[in-house]
Amino acid sequence: MGYLVSFVLLVVYVGGVWRFLSGYRHTNFNRSLATRISLALLWPGLLLVNPSYRKNFQKALKGR
Repeated sequence: MGYLVSFVLLVVYVGGVWRFLSGYRHTNFNRSLATRISLALLWPGLLLVNPSYRKNFQKALKGR
C-alpha cells in the first residue's frame, strides 16, 4: 500500500513539473533555464507559501 501512495505522489509531482514547464512562457518569471528548472522542481512548496507563484502557476497550467 505504501508503494502505491508513493507512486501516486511521484506521478502527481512529475505531472506538475511537466505541466508547469509546458506553460512556462505564459508566466511573468525570468526566462533563464536555471530559473525554469528551480521553479518547476520546487512547485509544491512554492504553491503553498507564495501567492504570486500560485497565480503564475495557474497561468502556466491554463496556458494563458
